[in-house]
Amino acid sequence: MEIRAELRPTEDLERILKAIRNVFGVEEYRVVDEEPYKIVVAESRDIKSLLKLHELLRQSRILDTARKVMTSGRREGVIVFKIHKQGAYAGKVSFVTFDTESPLGPIEVRIYTDKPDEVIDWLAPKTSKGKPLWNRPMPEV
Repeated sequence: MEIRAELRPTEDLERILKAIRNVFGVEEYRVVDEEPYKIVVAESRDIKSLLKLHELLRQSRILDTARKVMTSGRREGVIVFKIHKQGAYAGKVSFVTFDTESPLGPIEVRIYTDKPDEVIDWLAPKTSKGKPLWNRPMPEV
């Protein structure tokens, strides 16, 4: 998994890291220079890094939205989606369709896997009347 967030001149690195850590279980990061901003990049090779996201999607009752966003962002070997940086700072997951929806730039998430359907089914199962139709175990990827 790779998580990327712009670090704009008016932003504090610790606040960006807090936003990322509120949603994902990652500790290591690096800051890279890219035009026009620096980018905070956090990575993990452990699917357990997605446990916070897994729980937040259920607490927020946004499984259907999450499933739609993740499914539309599924490509060969990767699931790509973006979340609102300020929402993540507050411990909430709010998906971003267009970068302009997050004034300070979104947090971009890339989950690399050869089993994207299993990951999506675990994170955001189909629902009926707001209840998950299944609860899959964490996939082994």
